[in-house]
This record gives sequence, C-alpha cells and structure tokens, in this order.
Amino acid sequence: MATEIKAGLAVVTGASSGIGALYAEGLAARGHDLLLVARRVDRLEQQAERIRKASGRNVETLALDLAQPADLMVLEDRISSDEGVAVLVNNAGVGGLGLLAQSAPKDIGSLLALNIVALTRLTRAVLPGMLSRANGAIVNVASIQAWLPRPNNAAYGGSKVYVLQFTESLQQEVEGRGVFVQALVPGATATDFRSATGIDIKTLPVHVVMSGEDFVRAALTGLDKREPICIPSLPDVTSWETFTAARRNLGQACLTNSPAARYSA
Repeated sequence: MATEIKAGLAVVTGASSGIGALYAEGLAARGHDLLLVARRVDRLEQQAERIRKASGRNVETLALDLAQPADLMVLEDRISSDEGVAVLVNNAGVGGLGLLAQSAPKDIGSLLALNIVALTRLTRAVLPGMLSRANGAIVNVASIQAWLPRPNNAAYGGSKVYVLQFTESLQQEVEGRGVFVQALVPGATATDFRSATGIDIKTLPVHVVMSGEDFVRAALTGLDKREPICIPSLPDVTSWETFTAARRNLGQACLTNSPAARYSA
C-alpha cells in the first residue's frame, strides 16, 4: 500500500498560469499550504489570492527566475531548510526555440538552466528531508516530446529526455524509502506554455488538444494511484509498458564485448 502524503507544504514552480496554476489549486483543495514560484509577480499574486479565497489555505509566493543562479539559490535555501515540505512540483520550463542553428546561445543556456539544472537542484534540495521523514512526493513535468523528436525543438525535446531519465533513475534510488517520485507527461495541452513551444494551439485539431483542467484532474488522480509515469492522454497504459520493456531489452542487447557483424570489414 502506498504511503499517504502528509498535508504539509506543497512547492509549485511555474505556478502563475497553465498546468502549474491548476495543479496548485488542486493541491490546496486537498489541504496543502502552498509556496508558489514564478517570474511574473502580478500574475503570481493574483493566483495566490484566488487560491486563498477558494481554499482558505496559506499561500506564500516567491517571484524568481529559476534560470538565474542567484534566484535558484534563494529557492534552494528556502525549501531545503523547511521540514514541512511534503510535495515539490517541478513544473517551470521554457519551450522550443526554433531551429538550433538559429537559436541564440543565451536562450539555449536559459532553457537548459531552467528545464534541467533548476529541476535537478530543487529535487536535490528537498530530497534529504523527505528521506529522513520517509514521506513526500516529487512531480517532474516532462513531455511526450521526450520520445517524439521533431525539428525546431532539439534543445527542448532533449531537455525532456533528461527529465524522464532523471526521474526514472531517481525512482530506483528512493524505492521503499517512503518518497514517491513521478514523471508527469503532457501531450498537446491547452495552456499558455503550449503556445511558448512555438506551436499555435489554434492550428491543432481539437481532438488532440486536452484542456488544462482535464489534464490536471487526471494528473492528480495519477498522483493518488502512485503512477510512476503519468500520461493522462495515453488511452492504454500497456503501450507504455511495452515501450519500457523494449528499452530495457535494447539495453541488455547492447551489453556485449564484440562489435555487431554489420561493422565487420
């Protein structure tokens, strides 16, 4: 039986809009006080006030750009020293930049800093405390583009491969120690962030785009079910299980001391 997540503080990054805002609302409705983090202070405060009125929970905000080392350290220090952190939702991210050859090095650096470095360091910040209490949950937001490479998204897709692999490896590190780690995988979702990937949401067929509200309701159910990989848009979970088994078999097949015959002169 899964360990019940205690109703302590839930930390949500990228919480001023989209998936992060909706997920924060859901956690507050479940009895969590919140620490909301985002760059846009006006929208962040508006979201915090909505949640306070709707739930009666305590909601703290930090306006930070987690791609900036100094801001990241502020949040690391805040959450690593708080023994009440029960949930961390690593939702903050930046989307596709276009063709890599035409992307500014500064923008590439910011994407990697936010999507990879911040997620990893924030996870590291809360993990020792959660392990010592044998309780807590970490949700890392990935993307179906982790296994669907496409042009104009090389850095973004690559960063989400990292998120998926990082999460799956961490799951093995904490297994049986009371801490639940999940990769949450959106498909095409109608949020502000979707537009930031460079895809105009209005150009996609209606039947492939899930509303943010439906996505987060399903995601919270996936949290309750303790799904290690939660893919709300996937109709049949056996598809993921088959894919995972194929990856594992491929890895085993590569463990040999001789080059394959096709490389023989």
